[in-house]
Amino acid sequence: MLDSFEILTTSGVVLWSKTYVPVSSRIVNSLINDVFIEERISPTAGGEDAAAARNPPYKKEKYTLKWTTAKDFGLIFVSLLQLSWIDKLLDNVRTLFTNLYGEQLNKSNTTKVDCPFENYFDRQVEELEKSSGGATGRPSGITAHEEPAPAKPLNGNTTSTDASPTTTPENSRPATPQNSHLLTAKGGPAGRGSRRARKAANTGRETSPASGNLSSTVKGSLKKPRKWDADGLAEEDGDVNLDYSASAGSSVDAHPGGTIEEVSQESWGRRTKRGEFVLRDIDDEMDSILSSAQAEKVANAQKSASASTGLFGSATASLSTLFHNVVGGHTLSPSDLQKPLQQMEAHLLRKNVAREAAVRLCESVSRDLVGAQTRTFESVDARLHTAMESALRKMLTPTSSLDLLREIQAVRNPSAGAAPRPYVLSIVGVNGVGKSTNLSKIAFFLLQNRYRILIAAADTFRSGAVEQLRVHAANLRELSRREGGEIELYERGYGKDAADVARDAVAYAARGAWDVVLVDTAGRRHNDARLMGGLEKFARLARPDKCLMVGEALVGGDAVQQARHFNESLIGNPSGGGARGGGRGLDGFIVSKCDTVGDMVGTLVSMVHATGIPVVFLGTGQHYSDLRTLNVGSVVRLLME
Repeated sequence: MLDSFEILTTSGVVLWSKTYVPVSSRIVNSLINDVFIEERISPTAGGEDAAAARNPPYKKEKYTLKWTTAKDFGLIFVSLLQLSWIDKLLDNVRTLFTNLYGEQLNKSNTTKVDCPFENYFDRQVEELEKSSGGATGRPSGITAHEEPAPAKPLNGNTTSTDASPTTTPENSRPATPQNSHLLTAKGGPAGRGSRRARKAANTGRETSPASGNLSSTVKGSLKKPRKWDADGLAEEDGDVNLDYSASAGSSVDAHPGGTIEEVSQESWGRRTKRGEFVLRDIDDEMDSILSSAQAEKVANAQKSASASTGLFGSATASLSTLFHNVVGGHTLSPSDLQKPLQQMEAHLLRKNVAREAAVRLCESVSRDLVGAQTRTFESVDARLHTAMESALRKMLTPTSSLDLLREIQAVRNPSAGAAPRPYVLSIVGVNGVGKSTNLSKIAFFLLQNRYRILIAAADTFRSGAVEQLRVHAANLRELSRREGGEIELYERGYGKDAADVARDAVAYAARGAWDVVLVDTAGRRHNDARLMGGLEKFARLARPDKCLMVGEALVGGDAVQQARHFNESLIGNPSGGGARGGGRGLDGFIVSKCDTVGDMVGTLVSMVHATGIPVVFLGTGQHYSDLRTLNVGSVVRLLME
């Protein structure tokens, strides 16, 4: 359990801290006094900064403290811990912090250091938790200066199977939103009670019928089943209202809840020199810093080793050279690769890669390696590992630009002779993968760039789909008042033809000079030919500039069939399309729920392998800002761990 982590100067100034459980300041003060002032506990020998594992733990009362230093900057890193991987955390935090804020710390006459280190720290804790096999550093206590209170469920239901629910600390992870930022629907109306209770009450109020009329009374009270035609439209009389999305006296623009907290742009993106807001990739930045530090450490170690002289050193060098000549230059044959490839295929399957994709990858690597020679002191496994990394990187790297902002600018500000029009982006996918949720995340991203966005509610089948988008639009409208931009929901209720709704929304956006139209569609099973057949008509009428499919990171091997069926259904009749509309296929994937699978990110490989279509966005949580671009290097590293 990680209770507290502090970064402070040797003079006692706390630069950054994170507290999960209230801890008295005298605990850390005792460490500073005993180790650095009075030197009762001797640090590791040598003037250089040593790894945290070499520093002895410090115990005070019921706490055990681990620590390390950055002497060039006069910093001390202290952790109150009960974790096996705390030494690695201390070393990584020291490397990241000194690289990120070293220039500020070295400035003369500095009175203030701005250290927004929260996201980097949380990401490191998550990665080390995963690599340690799930040994969690999440605290079981509460944040300092916070009174314990039972967690209230969002839907008002107080029933729980847990005897003592754990309170999540408020500052334990900024990427996880508070209730006002969760992408959840409103709770049901209060006081309705259960169906059985309402039935009993209604039965009590009615007059008991005669025994001879009981059958006819019950039969007449049964609900008449609704009939749907082959196109998914309801077969009802014209005067029957199927649109329950707008209740009497309610306002579409009314915000469903209280004030929405502001989302810091620095927590999930950054501004470019041109003023554009682009999504941030923390993994890429952390990986580059840590890999550079590791490379420097290895280079220093090799330099020290080469400096050794004498008879023993010369003899060792001679033996090493002889050994290199013995094992180097081996020509690989199919028999050499058979067993390692079987192990590699099993490894990819464990990472959630579909079997078809895993087999094809191994076959491709085998063709490249048969007849190749191993380099000096290189094993077959090492050569195979390198070749598979290269194959995965080549597969996942997009072959064309995925700059959404540039595409929107090209449509809104076309070259001479073309008229500006709205940029149309549609979302498709199977049921329950998070289409509406990720559409709202994209809308929030575009609002940071001050676009005027129209959301088209083209899911006219699922109950609550329009209401869900209405809540999102109200939340985003509240946020857009501070960030700039404008957002509106175009809706026509339920039971309508989705393709017609999308076409009318695009026409409405053109008349109103909207910049972007985001079209939400109904979820459909990829193996249902009747439902999938409607996608070709949708693409032909709505004519989207970009069509993205949302797939779950949890889906596993079925991702191949989902991706292929949706791509083929959108293409439909190629002769009826063109640059836009039918015959165009998918343009990219949004892989949702990536925060739930750890390093089992093989679904990305399966979907890209099946279609050759790139991954554009990753959904990493329930917050509007939990949207990331694909970092190919990080995904390959997770797959090959």
